[in-house]
Amino acid sequence: MNTTLLFLNAIGPEMILVFFAILLLFGGKKIPELMRGIGKGIREFNTAKGSLEQELKEGMKEEEQREKDARELRELREREARRQKEESFITRDND
Repeated sequence: MNTTLLFLNAIGPEMILVFFAILLLFGGKKIPELMRGIGKGIREFNTAKGSLEQELKEGMKEEEQREKDARELRELREREARRQKEESFITRDND
């Protein structure tokens, strides 16, 4: 008797009410189907979440690579501009 009362206090009267409502709405035979459907839904959600996380990570890596490439290109252009300035300065001095 004490264990039953302890169990009822642990899960709460709200959960018991929800359980009986589900039992009345769906019946004993439909509950396993309902649980399977919920399980499939959770699995699909987790799969979609995983693929979305993967796409976001790939997108972030691509963006980081673009930024790195743009920085390298800027540095190359700056070096080339300095080299051309130095070259033009040297050719003016020689004339």
